[in-house]
Amino acid sequence: MKLLLAPMEGLLDFVLRDVLTRVGGADRCVSEFIRVTGSLLPDKVFLRTMPELRNGSRTLAGVPVRAQLLGSDPQSMAENAASLARLGPEGIDLNFGCPAKVVNRHGGGAALLQEPEQIARVVAAVRAAVPAPMPVSAKMRLGFNDSSLMLDCAQAMADGGACEIVVHGRTKLDGYRPPAYWDRIARIREAVAVPVIANGEIWSVADALRCQAESGCMDLMLGRGIVADPGLALDIRAAVGAAAIKPLSWQDLTPQLERFWHMVCEGLEPRQRAGRLKQWLNLLRRRFPEGEQAYQELRTQTDQREITLWIQALVRRAADEAQPG
Repeated sequence: MKLLLAPMEGLLDFVLRDVLTRVGGADRCVSEFIRVTGSLLPDKVFLRTMPELRNGSRTLAGVPVRAQLLGSDPQSMAENAASLARLGPEGIDLNFGCPAKVVNRHGGGAALLQEPEQIARVVAAVRAAVPAPMPVSAKMRLGFNDSSLMLDCAQAMADGGACEIVVHGRTKLDGYRPPAYWDRIARIREAVAVPVIANGEIWSVADALRCQAESGCMDLMLGRGIVADPGLALDIRAAVGAAAIKPLSWQDLTPQLERFWHMVCEGLEPRQRAGRLKQWLNLLRRRFPEGEQAYQELRTQTDQREITLWIQALVRRAADEAQPG
């Protein structure tokens, strides 16, 4: 069983990749998409999105990171993939699933699910442009407005040379509204000769086990679910007998919150910092009652120094509560 961290624009970036892989359980990450629009991107663009390229394409915890490209022009995608390959990513992933209107309006992401032939051209061009040992994979949704072309699209990716396909079990029209249609992923898995990884709406161990049963995929990609519950990958492994672990507690998590805040302050613009912490706390409160309290305490705070003091107090309080007696 492989468990992957999803690429999530504006959420699961290099900071959260670092923190979540320190918690453990993930086998591989995929970067947020790097958008290719016609020009050859400079190295700094690749490094900004995926600073792990400076660390052998691994997080500081040692988990491999695959770089994701998004675009629709085969030649431009190939040229940028070749340039990116010089920096030594673990592999290159191609985005055919992003539902954002600004991306779809320019023919990228999920918009290409209306054109299986173009998907095949993009994948084949990238596959031919990078060294043979370098994996080229793809991520798709079930379709654009409906799932009528999902098998054609998946076959186009496989025929183009993708070594594996991640399938988010919703269409672009579905967005992120529950449910995810894991049973339809099973049809894709049966139709292609490459490994298929199931993704979408996996918030708990029960969801993961049901997704495996309905999709027929042992391998899963985790997105918002593992951001809300950083111990989810470890819990899934324990549930299938792959490991015996102690469930992640709030006290275990608070040092990671402190690290997250430190990295946010080092790596992001000042105007982004408080919002990123609140964004994570907003998801953590789904899993941890203490997360709800923390979110409410911080909800209106914007001053970096005050947030730093609040985080330090939170860690001290959690450490005191963890002491026996």
